[in-house]
Parts: sequence; structure tokens; C-alpha cells
Amino acid sequence: MSRPPSPLIENYLREADVWHVATIGWGCKLNSKLISELIERWRPETHTFHLPCGECTITLEDVQLQLGLPVDGSTLIGFVQFADWRVVCYDLLGAISDNIYRGRIEIGWLRDTFPELENDSTEVERIRYARAY
Repeated sequence: MSRPPSPLIENYLREADVWHVATIGWGCKLNSKLISELIERWRPETHTFHLPCGECTITLEDVQLQLGLPVDGSTLIGFVQFADWRVVCYDLLGAISDNIYRGRIEIGWLRDTFPELENDSTEVERIRYARAY
């Protein structure tokens, strides 16, 4: 069962019209047998499931329809072709990891750098903390 998103970002998710997506998994029980079957039938080389009735894949349109995501308006995220990831890391987190690879940082570094949130933190700091975890 998934946990709810941080209350610090709830308004932002609502403004982006994706709050309902963030709450989809609440209270759902996972069917481990079904998940195991799907994993066994997944073929990473073709990005398809091999089922008795034929091949099946999940498209972006499927995701949009299932989750009810809006497809009009501003984008939520953009593509970054070239970036100084140290600058991006500092802008978002206020700290720079020594080990950044293609925009990825180690979760251990996040835990060590941001062990807990202080009571007198600002909203920006709380949002940065929520992003980090």
C-alpha cells in the first residue's frame, strides 16, 4: 500500500490537476501472483507482455486514459539535453553531491545530507525535503 504524498506538495499537485493520480494507490491491495505473472511475461527487448492471446504493450495513451491525466495545458516537466547537474542539484536541494551521473544521485547521499527536517524550516526547505524523499 502506498503512502500519501506530502501535504506540502498537495496544492501544487491540485494546481497541476494530477492530485487524483497521486492518490490512486491508497488502500489498494497488491495481487502478488498477478504481478509475478506479468513479470514473467514481460520481454524487455521488445517492451511487450507475451500473453496467450498475443503481444500486449502499454502506450502513453493507455496511461493517460487510465489515470485521467490532462493532455492540454502546460507541461509539468521538460527535457534537458545538456545540463550542469551540479547546478541543478544545488538549485533544487541547496547542496551538491560529489557523485552525480546523468542527473541521478544516490539515495544514501540524500539520507546523509538531509537526515531530518527542522521545526523552524521554511516552506521552500520543506518542499526540497519532500522532493528528496
